[in-house]
Amino acid sequence: MAKLIAAAKAEGKLNVIALPPTWANYGNIIKDFTKKYGITVNSANPDGSSQDEVDAVKSENGTSKAPDVLDVGMAVALVSTSLFAPYKVSTWADIPAAQKDPAGLWYQDYGGYMSIGYNSAKFGTITSVSQLLGSKFKNAVALNGNPTEANAALNGVMMANLAEGGTASSIAKGVAFFHKLKQVGNFNPVQATEATIKTGATPVVINWDYLNTATAVGQGSTWKVVVPSNAILGGYYAQAINKNAPDPAAARLWEEFLYSQAATGGQNLWLQGGARPVEMTAMTSAGTIDKMAAEALPPVSGTPVFLTPAQATGAATYLSANWAKAVS
Repeated sequence: MAKLIAAAKAEGKLNVIALPPTWANYGNIIKDFTKKYGITVNSANPDGSSQDEVDAVKSENGTSKAPDVLDVGMAVALVSTSLFAPYKVSTWADIPAAQKDPAGLWYQDYGGYMSIGYNSAKFGTITSVSQLLGSKFKNAVALNGNPTEANAALNGVMMANLAEGGTASSIAKGVAFFHKLKQVGNFNPVQATEATIKTGATPVVINWDYLNTATAVGQGSTWKVVVPSNAILGGYYAQAINKNAPDPAAARLWEEFLYSQAATGGQNLWLQGGARPVEMTAMTSAGTIDKMAAEALPPVSGTPVFLTPAQATGAATYLSANWAKAVS
């Protein structure tokens, strides 16, 4: 670690991409990393999608501006491994086997449950996906981007799919639901962000629960979040290092920081942002978890669904062929 820290400090910078400050506490994570190591973090395209991240790796390859590290959805991670460098963090053993590539090309970092965030002062109480087809939701229902590019949006469609009686192995009913939503005039194609929620442009947002909290979207007590009981979809994002990273030591030190179980390490910082860190089980056993942050997580009742790599890839393939025509 001493040699890695010295090498990273000599590089002096780290390039990250598609990390909004309110996303899983990344604003504080970046500040704390810089404070601890004195390394400048260049944050590009904060509202970008997982696909934007790998596109940047390709388009900026060989330049000093290329992303050093990625935080991407599994559908994108699994088809982009040729771009990644293998690396195993020091806490590798505490990451469940099913949540990491055996060679260290990618490793899941944090997760949560797909949810509906909404302005309760305007819409009352929402408990189910089917309610969103109602007449009071004209041009109101938005996703976090295009589901053919953004992992959160893909999982938003999958949540609707489960609510409509579909299975994790076929997202077709979810696409059909958004087609109906478009037909009745309720689908809003604007990418939901903190800014669009603040202006009221996207008053109903389907997104991960930790991204939909009132704190994350800058809203008050009228903003509510619900995880539909008939569509409990969990999911994790994954870290990866660009194999041609311009700052390879800083990239690896960043991963060590993110997977640290210290009180001020990345695992607890993600937890403080409302996300469930991948090493949560090990940290609970070891007594290193922030108990207050863990107890503040949104309650989820029922058996959650987690997509397998094959299911995530299958959903992405189906969306690529059918999404545009469904909502056009």
